[in-house]
Amino acid sequence: MVKQKTIKSEISLVGVGLHTGKEVKMTFKPAPINNGFTFVRVDLEGSPIIEADANYVVNTQRGTNLEKLGVKIQTSEHVLAAFVGCDVDNAIIELDASEPPIMDGSSKYFVEAIEKVGVEEQDAERKYYVVKEVISFADEATGSEILVMPSDDYQVTAMVDFGTKVLGTQNATMKNLSEFKTEIANCRTFSFLHELESLLDNGLIKGGDLNNAIVYVDKEISANTMENLKKAFGKDSISVKENGILDNLTLHYPNEAARHKLLDVVGDLALVGIRIKGKVIANKPGHFVNTQFAKKLSKIIKIEQKNHVPCYDLNLPPLMDIHQIMNILPHRPPFLLIDRIIEMSETHVVGMKNVTMNENFFVGHFPDAPVMPGVLIVEAMAQSGGILVLSTVPDPENYLTYFMKIDNVKFKHKVLPGDTLLFKCDLISPIRRGICHMQANAYANGKLVAEAELMAQIAKKQ
Repeated sequence: MVKQKTIKSEISLVGVGLHTGKEVKMTFKPAPINNGFTFVRVDLEGSPIIEADANYVVNTQRGTNLEKLGVKIQTSEHVLAAFVGCDVDNAIIELDASEPPIMDGSSKYFVEAIEKVGVEEQDAERKYYVVKEVISFADEATGSEILVMPSDDYQVTAMVDFGTKVLGTQNATMKNLSEFKTEIANCRTFSFLHELESLLDNGLIKGGDLNNAIVYVDKEISANTMENLKKAFGKDSISVKENGILDNLTLHYPNEAARHKLLDVVGDLALVGIRIKGKVIANKPGHFVNTQFAKKLSKIIKIEQKNHVPCYDLNLPPLMDIHQIMNILPHRPPFLLIDRIIEMSETHVVGMKNVTMNENFFVGHFPDAPVMPGVLIVEAMAQSGGILVLSTVPDPENYLTYFMKIDNVKFKHKVLPGDTLLFKCDLISPIRRGICHMQANAYANGKLVAEAELMAQIAKKQ
């Protein structure tokens, strides 16, 4: 079992925003399990939170920009890529402005900050989306396309072609996430001269200089443009190198542009909100196509998770049979509502019940059209969860389990005589002081028949 990770302690960085030109302080903080990545605007009243969620993307001009209830985060991709590349699942990113500092235009300094404080495991299993078939999104206007296909690892390939001689066609591949820190993180953002002129004319990239953006010269530089560039970048002189880029920096790699596009893909796909086991191939990627793909993938994942029915081989010997269950649970027929425990870990349990016409409750509950009472389905789910929490004490026979709370109960399909019920209970938070908080789902006939959020506590028998 791979566990979730967060950073060990907080750390701050100070720099300027690429587009705003304003100094900004950014602080990385540890986050609890299942938090994901959240931005916090500490400069605004109430310190509003914006989750790193593809559904909050509102603009992709020169970066991936999020907005929730009027609160904005600009150019989120380089920071998110750093956390993914450092194998972090949960982090809080505090900002005293709308935009993270651009630093050198890459993820390098963010990765260094994360490595400085270190990463630690958390008491919860990491969740993955395992890609089973090709999923794609194409932008017909630009010819950009991004897809993901089945793979045992998270891999990314980026292919860029801007139709210019100065840059040409470039490819970059990350075969394993471990390559990010050494091969991708220090690759800087880039722009073409014709784009730069437009950005300067529109008052953007106020925080830009020749140390945080590679500028590819794709046209003749007029004397007027040269003067504007010197003024904008605070330089006495500017020239063009033989490889077609403005001076004052040296490329880290011949294909640094493609590697940075790969970095952007990693950061933008962090907005899906779950680790991906699949190979991503991005042809002419950009923030628009990346985030549209992230939205599509996020929607597919949510639908699959909602409709997912776990599959177990019921012909295999169970983890616990009825005798072992009765050694742990105090319940007895007719109120013992589980027959087997199929599977159990530190964070989940799977129970089973065969529903027969001989059940006592069918005598009075719609005897002419027998339906298992919904409250008993909830009780059966709770008994499965009780096995999980009682397994944490050395003498479970000396404890009783009591309900504390039941929330968000939904019944979706009838359970009838002859059905086989499966109950899957997953911890929402770690068990502490004998209190168990779990999401419980019941399945029958290949369908989700009931769900509930349950909280219970074990107490020693008096």
